[in-house]
Amino acid sequence: METSAVLDRIGELIAQLKGYASKLPPVVHLASVPTGVKPKPEAVEVFEQALLRFREQSGRSPFKSLQDYLIESLEAFEVGNVLGVVQPLLAVLDQVERMHRDKEIKVSPAEEKRMGEYRAALVKILPGSQPELEGAGRGM
Repeated sequence: METSAVLDRIGELIAQLKGYASKLPPVVHLASVPTGVKPKPEAVEVFEQALLRFREQSGRSPFKSLQDYLIESLEAFEVGNVLGVVQPLLAVLDQVERMHRDKEIKVSPAEEKRMGEYRAALVKILPGSQPELEGAGRGM
């Protein structure tokens, strides 16, 4: 499995997460969403399919170690736990960066840029990344 394929799967997962998170009311605590605000079954299916493709393609590659994080993110996505989805996906990006640093895998400059964009998208979803009172604390 190539790094670009891993990033494609991660991108699919993040796209589903962003779609779901954008539909949540801003006041809802993202770690415990009421049962009425779970992702649609279709979104969960797309998330599962991306994970299955990853599992099939990773085989004996160095990326196989990422499967536990991705399963954890799927389980959190199924119940609508946005924070529980973001944390394992950030851990996946950390692992890919560590693997690159340790020379276990090759990462092109374009792929490094993609990882940075994915990290920024995930951090933006995290609670507290967008203050409710824009401009608060700037004085008069």
